[in-house]
Amino acid sequence: MRLGLAALILAYVLSQFYRAFLAVLTPVLAADLGATPESLASASGLWFLAFALMQIPVGEALDRFGPRRTASILLAVGGVGAGLFAAANGPGMINIAMILIGAGCAPVLMASYYIFARSFSPAVFGTLAGVVIGIGSLGNIAASLPLSAAVEALGWRATMATLSGLTLFIAAVIAALVRDPERVSITQKGSLLDLLRMPALWPVLVMMAACYAPSAGLRGLWAGPYLADVFGADAQRIGQVTLIMGLAMVAGNFAYGPLDRLLGTRKWLIFGGNLAMVACLLGLAAYASAPGWLPVALMAGAGLFGASFPMVMAHGRAFLPPHMVGRGVTLINLFGIGAAGLMQIATGRLHSAFTPDPALLTSAPPATPYVALFLFYAAFTSAGLLIYLFAKDRTD
Repeated sequence: MRLGLAALILAYVLSQFYRAFLAVLTPVLAADLGATPESLASASGLWFLAFALMQIPVGEALDRFGPRRTASILLAVGGVGAGLFAAANGPGMINIAMILIGAGCAPVLMASYYIFARSFSPAVFGTLAGVVIGIGSLGNIAASLPLSAAVEALGWRATMATLSGLTLFIAAVIAALVRDPERVSITQKGSLLDLLRMPALWPVLVMMAACYAPSAGLRGLWAGPYLADVFGADAQRIGQVTLIMGLAMVAGNFAYGPLDRLLGTRKWLIFGGNLAMVACLLGLAAYASAPGWLPVALMAGAGLFGASFPMVMAHGRAFLPPHMVGRGVTLINLFGIGAAGLMQIATGRLHSAFTPDPALLTSAPPATPYVALFLFYAAFTSAGLLIYLFAKDRTD
């Protein structure tokens, strides 16, 4: 069991890497393939949407076939997608590659959560969920300064080809080492509609959609263009800043895990943390062009306080019947990842709309489109917090 979980966590490290690596590759993809910030936003959004759309079949597969086959087969698809990315000759191939990678990464975290929900005490689910995301966030860190160093040493194509081989290898390890939990003796039938008929889940689903998109969007996509356009940062500088934000997100994932037991509440822990993230986003909007480390600190704060994903998952998990755990956790995940994907595409359009046309010789500062992005993310999360006020608190 332990070796199998270790293999799934390694796969989740890759999943975190793949959702964040485009921010660092922005300069080289623009130079080699003519990729624009808007096209890369669409590619990133397609990763999240493919990941999200796979959650429903993944949930069914976890309950029916178990995590071993579900995770290993789909992760191999992601390895093929990474190989296609390495051979890309334009933004169109990048889009196809990101769809395959997103679909391939879709089951790995939920496979771990399925094992936790079926094999461990409910009281430790939030902590275990946070630990997996905290360790998995090493992939987020690898997609910062280490990636920029690898690209400089090997080139981006060789780097992606290596990652393709690594992804296929870990898929094979999962097939060999993961052991499925004992099947539940199903005396009740359940469907996705049954889950959606549970009023207690809806505020949690909305909060999941609202809490994850800002940190995922900033770290995984907009940090690179923002730093390059506003401060003239090169790939190394972008790697340094995204490393700081990635470390803050790791710290947040580990911190959220045990706090529900210490504070005796999940709802207000999640609410307070995301309210602090909104404050950081508003600070970024107000000081988007500020010199020095203030914008970096605010980005790190958004990553730290926005790392509530595992706690929101634990909140929703507490309402799920045992025979629908697989479908339940993947439904919650769908709202988080799906919203992040839609927000990537929407913010790409927003960035384009607020970017001054060079032909018009306007005097708008280069931070203008990013101010719009930060305010948009702050408003989106604030709307989710208002709905989450109606959530029923529950701990295990």
